[in-house]
Amino acid sequence: MSEAAVKQPYPTPTRRTALYDLHVSLGGKMVPFAGYEMPVQYPAGIMQEHLHTRKAAGLFDVSHMGQVFLQGESNIREQCEMIVPGDVRDLVPGAMRYSFLLDEHGGILDDLMITRPVEGADNTLFLVVNAGCKEHDLIHIKNHLPGVETTMLDDRSLLALQGPYAASVLARFCDAPAKLKFMRAGKFEVKEAGTCYISRSGYTGEDGFEISVPSDAAEQFARRLLEQPEVMPVGLGARDSLRLEAGLCLYGHDLDTNTSPVDADLMWAVAKRRRSEGGFIGAAHVQGQLASGATRKRVGIKPAGKAIAREQTEIFDQRQGRIGVVTSGGFGPSVNGPICMGYVQTAFAKPGTEVFLKVRGNDLPARVVALPFVQHRYFRGT
Repeated sequence: MSEAAVKQPYPTPTRRTALYDLHVSLGGKMVPFAGYEMPVQYPAGIMQEHLHTRKAAGLFDVSHMGQVFLQGESNIREQCEMIVPGDVRDLVPGAMRYSFLLDEHGGILDDLMITRPVEGADNTLFLVVNAGCKEHDLIHIKNHLPGVETTMLDDRSLLALQGPYAASVLARFCDAPAKLKFMRAGKFEVKEAGTCYISRSGYTGEDGFEISVPSDAAEQFARRLLEQPEVMPVGLGARDSLRLEAGLCLYGHDLDTNTSPVDADLMWAVAKRRRSEGGFIGAAHVQGQLASGATRKRVGIKPAGKAIAREQTEIFDQRQGRIGVVTSGGFGPSVNGPICMGYVQTAFAKPGTEVFLKVRGNDLPARVVALPFVQHRYFRGT
């Protein structure tokens, strides 16, 4: 799922995760992010952290994100379908979905992961939401699902172990890699960490795991993972370049309340049944867009040359008409060049379309390309 945005709905005091001392001891450069002090990079640097994750395994602290249990008397999955457009009703135990909280106009309030736990499967759901949105998310959920109990797990940390060696590393501590394929989750006993909720998911495009661990065991477990020769600590900088190469959205940048799932080209996350039945907040707008077509669409763009097109860079057509704006941009270490995502008028969204980016007053030639920039390598089973 996408990372929380720096753009927060209201100011939040800076907080620290249970791994703050570990980050400092590793030489992490700490910056304020989504209300927390988080490492943007370690001494190896963003480029090395990025490339190491693609070829081995990177360890990320994502404890700032919100971990929430929803519990109801019955039919919790059907109730949840009121607030998200995804297919939650038909989730089998241990399965998870990427979805959104929408407002009445179809705008995205947040994107999130929804898991049906194996235990308590009939009346419980587990959510992971973005850090900068989590307080508002809880208010939104309580307002629309008054009979549902919400519990924020403030006593748990969240680690992400990502990369082609993530499974072999984690197998030294538990049997989750042997039991899970992509977008599956379960509860496991982990050596030196105790009971953990583990999902085979992540935000880099690589095979990997997100591990919800008791906060009092988080540092010890993280240190044990970092002792493994394949694992390197990775900060927010490389996390952002990895997700951009994977074509994944960043909330507050690529997604916000002015953007619908149709605009964002994320209708794969809205099941066919939900498109036709509706019954979720914002459904009328989403269904209307599906019927008439969206006026803009999220696309990948590759600039020519080496100049970087950052967020808010304007996009023009061949006649110098403004057709859109970049929402995420940077250097892709695995691509070995500049890449960006943005929204353009639908008529210009076809891969191969030539466009111009206004960078420091100059017209930079660029081309619309299919996403992702780097092929996903999720483990979908053998």
